[in-house]
Amino acid sequence: MTTLFSKSSNCFVIKNGLLCFFLLTVFSCNNSGDTVSPKKDTIANKPPGQVNFPKPTYSPVGLDTTKLFDVIPMVHDLARTDLVEISGVAASRINPGILYIHNDSGNPNQVYLTNGNGDDKGTLTLTPVGNRDWEDIAVGPGPVPGKNYVYVGDIGDNDSKYPSILIYRFAEPDLTGKTLPVRMNIDSLDIIELKYPDGPRNAESLMVDPLTKDIYIASKESNNSKVYVARYPQTTKSATVMSSVVQLFMNKATAGDISPDGSEILLRSKELIWYWRLPAGTSISAGLLTAPQIAPYAKNEPQGKGICFAADGSGYYTDTEIRDYPGRLAPISFYKRK
Repeated sequence: MTTLFSKSSNCFVIKNGLLCFFLLTVFSCNNSGDTVSPKKDTIANKPPGQVNFPKPTYSPVGLDTTKLFDVIPMVHDLARTDLVEISGVAASRINPGILYIHNDSGNPNQVYLTNGNGDDKGTLTLTPVGNRDWEDIAVGPGPVPGKNYVYVGDIGDNDSKYPSILIYRFAEPDLTGKTLPVRMNIDSLDIIELKYPDGPRNAESLMVDPLTKDIYIASKESNNSKVYVARYPQTTKSATVMSSVVQLFMNKATAGDISPDGSEILLRSKELIWYWRLPAGTSISAGLLTAPQIAPYAKNEPQGKGICFAADGSGYYTDTEIRDYPGRLAPISFYKRK
């Protein structure tokens, strides 16, 4: 075991095998935020600039490893070799086997369709918006009961300079009877503008609670990840100030997902994957305060980015950016549930 001490922050880093944990020494533990409804957490309002985060009580050192998933993934390279800055992945709820992926900043305003084999299944172009820095994608319920929606997170901000972030929400297209690969324009979508209660920051993790329709954002920061929530219904008329949820011990989170039934959570970085199994009746916010387990990660991705549960609960997928690794192909990895 090697212990490294950072002079730039009050933390130490312990590296042991595949795991890299970051233990923060200073946290505060009050709540702030929205009025709540049943099954949502009670979060008290606080004036701007006085944002505190609940403190987890577990130690990130020596977390248990979940035995629910295969350690060795099934891996297939993407058929499209032009997608070198992949930054998210989400599983369709209405098109069996279809995965939504996308590139990040400066790339076309497009969501690409693939599957676990990496096949090209099509392209969706979001005509009303651009790609400032799309960093994650999710699928979940929305304003119309019984419909499933795709949520694209324009949430990247490496310089922490943008006063707000944007979520683009549109109904999942039904591909039944269509010739694949399909090429479609998405001409109508909702734009949800969100603000952090404690100022701009970088983020790459977007999650949607399938039970409450709440939107969760996890920041990408050195030695920690702050999690925020925008409670449903999210307005499309003005900016919504998010509420603080928890400050996690994860370094530079790059993606997250909530299972289709709301009982499991995944959050990842380049180094590791955390997994939560929530007891019945536990909210996402409360669950994130409990100790996660370590989920399998084969370290086969040069710059691991996306993660999502399979729509049928059979496992989870991961993907990676390869722009800075000439000669590499972009893989889709699947960790099967045992």
